[in-house]
Amino acid sequence: MTEAEFDVVVDAPPEAVWEVISDPRRLPHWDRHIVRVEGVPEGGLREGMRYTTEMRFFAFRNTIDGEVLEWDPPHRSKIRLMGLIEATVTSTIEPLTGDRSLLEHIVDYRFRGGPLGEVAARSLARMGGAHLALRHGTLAQKRDIEVRYAERATEGD
Repeated sequence: MTEAEFDVVVDAPPEAVWEVISDPRRLPHWDRHIVRVEGVPEGGLREGMRYTTEMRFFAFRNTIDGEVLEWDPPHRSKIRLMGLIEATVTSTIEPLTGDRSLLEHIVDYRFRGGPLGEVAARSLARMGGAHLALRHGTLAQKRDIEVRYAERATEGD
């Protein structure tokens, strides 16, 4: 297993951070390799639930099954991914002063063998590696969270 980790300070309280990052249907907004997410109920996820993510690496498409291992809103989630990539994604939100939060993602992963796994691993390497991909996705989440939180604050004025 290989580990990638990235954290960032978000200008929003933990509940606002959780609202955005806890919805895997938003994954295509943060990662261009994710085409679609299916099986997430309208009421959101809970421990033990499963959903499916469709990913694209060059001309290949593959599905990744997600299983919620831990769900502790608005503090922590742990999701197991199974398919072309096998991974555990742990997301933690810590409150900071001034309606800010520390968002941390830790991804332990490995690509399964075979030609498609090799293509996916090469694609990730061409993007700069797992750390850069995680950084890019987390910063996209940060922007999404802060825009939504600012809009809600403005509506409340």
